[in-house]
Amino acid sequence: MDVEAGLELADALVFAQTGQHLNDELQRAIFRGSWQGNTYAEIADSYPCNESHAKEVGSKLWEILSAALGETVGKKTFKAALERYWRSHSTKASTTLRNVASQETEGEVREAVSNSNFVGREGAIAHLNTLVNRAKIIVIQAAGGVGKTTLAQEYLKSQGFLVLYLPMAKEKESITAVESVVEEWLKRDFEEEPGREFGVMLTRLKRQLQNRRVGVLIDNLEPALDKQGRFIEPHRRYVELLRVLGDSTVQSVTLITSRDRLCDDGVNVEHYQLPGLDEQAWQQFFSDRHINIDTPTLKAMHNAYGGNAKAMDIFCGAIRQEFDGDMAAYWQENSADLLVKPDLKNLVTNQFNRLQEIDFQAYQLLCRLGCYRYQDVPTVPTEGLLCLLWDVEEARRRSIIESLRNRSLVEFHKREYWLHPMIREEAIARLRASENWDKTNRIAAEFWTESVKTIETVKDALTALEAYYHYLEISDFGQACFVILSRRDSRWRSLSEGGETLDASFYRLSLYQQIIFVCNVIIDKFEPSYLLGRIYDVLSITHEIIGDINKAMTYGIKLHKIAKTLNFKDLHADALKAIGRCKLSLWELDEAIIMFESSASIFEEIDVQRSATVAYYYLAFLKTIINSQPDPEVYILLEKAYEGLSKSDLSIWRKGYGFLFLGLTYSKLGKFKKSFEMYRQGFEYAKDSNFTHLLGKIITGIAELYREQGDFETAIANHSESIELLDKIGAKCDLAEAYYQLGLTYQKIGDTEKSQDNFAKAIRLFSEMEAPKQVEKVRRAMENRG
Repeated sequence: MDVEAGLELADALVFAQTGQHLNDELQRAIFRGSWQGNTYAEIADSYPCNESHAKEVGSKLWEILSAALGETVGKKTFKAALERYWRSHSTKASTTLRNVASQETEGEVREAVSNSNFVGREGAIAHLNTLVNRAKIIVIQAAGGVGKTTLAQEYLKSQGFLVLYLPMAKEKESITAVESVVEEWLKRDFEEEPGREFGVMLTRLKRQLQNRRVGVLIDNLEPALDKQGRFIEPHRRYVELLRVLGDSTVQSVTLITSRDRLCDDGVNVEHYQLPGLDEQAWQQFFSDRHINIDTPTLKAMHNAYGGNAKAMDIFCGAIRQEFDGDMAAYWQENSADLLVKPDLKNLVTNQFNRLQEIDFQAYQLLCRLGCYRYQDVPTVPTEGLLCLLWDVEEARRRSIIESLRNRSLVEFHKREYWLHPMIREEAIARLRASENWDKTNRIAAEFWTESVKTIETVKDALTALEAYYHYLEISDFGQACFVILSRRDSRWRSLSEGGETLDASFYRLSLYQQIIFVCNVIIDKFEPSYLLGRIYDVLSITHEIIGDINKAMTYGIKLHKIAKTLNFKDLHADALKAIGRCKLSLWELDEAIIMFESSASIFEEIDVQRSATVAYYYLAFLKTIINSQPDPEVYILLEKAYEGLSKSDLSIWRKGYGFLFLGLTYSKLGKFKKSFEMYRQGFEYAKDSNFTHLLGKIITGIAELYREQGDFETAIANHSESIELLDKIGAKCDLAEAYYQLGLTYQKIGDTEKSQDNFAKAIRLFSEMEAPKQVEKVRRAMENRG
């Protein structure tokens, strides 16, 4: 029986006797401290309070326990009395606990502790059940390796939750932005588009948590906390996430593991100080693994390491591997420096040092494994380990991996590997100090890059991005930039034809916040250059999609300045195109035409036909809008654009939007059949490539066509679908246009109320974008003035 199980039994006995629980925190602290052999002075220092007060409260506690147990007990005898009661009255004790805790809770405890690798935590599980009834967020606090993460995982598993797992980076510079975390949860775990603004993301997450049972595990929080226990400044918005997770209306339970106490006054949490495992748990663990138990040795090892769960696991591997299961022999050789209780840091350091002596190649691999982040991509496949053994003959590489596995120095499951956080901390510290820091990160980056051949899913995109973080670690910002701009084969365009860049994959998959975040990290690391220009282009495109037109324009102008200063004509043309897109979004049509005409002229001059094609279809659309009479030039532009679209070297982005704008232009010209054909091709293209933004815009265009042909029911159905898609991904400008088009449809039907309502929604969004000409366009329609 460990201290928590003892406290749980004592509480149940007192409750049965008096109808009251042991709720006084000092009483509980005295119980725990006395159980572990601490003096009143030591208990008072840790609580804190003065010693005399601790003795007074303790005296009352022993009186209460004496009455509950039916025998006189004191500070030195209560533990033995409780253990004796448990052994001799096990059935009665179980009955007493069931009278206090529900049968359902007891069943959950049994289920949680059924895992043979999870021992000695009956009391901890029961304590968590008590805390969960009081709070939505529990912080499990303890030193490294005590078993915080294992306890949290087993508890959530026992409850049958959908589990959302957030491992916090060990280096504060590598902590994932909370916006990216919520975005990924919504998209991957709930299959919901996250939206653009963080507040919207949190609202959608809260709605999901209100409708289903979810367990959230935030693992190893301490790197995100400052010395006062508050979130560090770059990550203060994690407080907003915790407020949602702690809301009384959600059905979720959040467990946070941390070495440090969370003391941020912005969140309300319960703390649970997780103790080490008791000696009985260690004995059970070693026995289950056929270690020869020597009782004095087991007691000495347990006392020296404070019942640390990770220490127990590591020792087990070492005893089996190096001493043929002989615990006493292992301890005889290794006990000299471990007679006093060390912390887990010392344990891990000793394990590294010993491995360095007996298997240097395995030691090098362990250190090199510290370079991986284990965050967005939480595990590394076998190939990711093999590539780090570049200086070992190929025939021996797998045996070295096996060496780490046998010593429990690397976690693994089905060919996937990861490091325990404390192991990784020591590994990365040693790797940084070695001559292999730079090379290891470069090889790891190359591994991630080569492991992703095509990008079709969110997981593919996040895996490919891992290379970026390795280059960031070694301050190779140029290579980090190349990761974002690198091209891969795709099902829609082969690499020989240009492939697809990683940034394009991210906004095709609606991962806008992540691509913005990684670009913002590096833009200040460059002098004006071609690469910086390309990153500005990425940021302009992404901000334009999410409707932040001012930022999109700012980045377009910065791109233009670099292009003019350094005389990069292709960048110059792309800058004009980026500014032109912003002008179109603002409905500043004449200025947009000037931008696209200038862009087309430069692309023609430098013979980049695929980029000129983009300018052609934008110009065809723009000139159709501004001219009341058909302009012969429009048909020339349409012919040029269509010819460009027929070529296979166009990117997914260029081709998809080509079908969209040709469809829009033919619709404005009254050529509905031709417009439908363009939309059909674009629709299939967008669906096949998971291009939600393009799909939403095309469906808006299709709705317009049905309206013009008098099929209002089908038009409204398409309007509703496009609005839903564009709202989910937070494409503000296109969502505003979709509301505007729906307003026009209701206006044509004669439903003034619904028409005005949708026009008002469009005006609100266009006003937020600071697009006065768009607002004026809608107001004219509201007044039915064209």
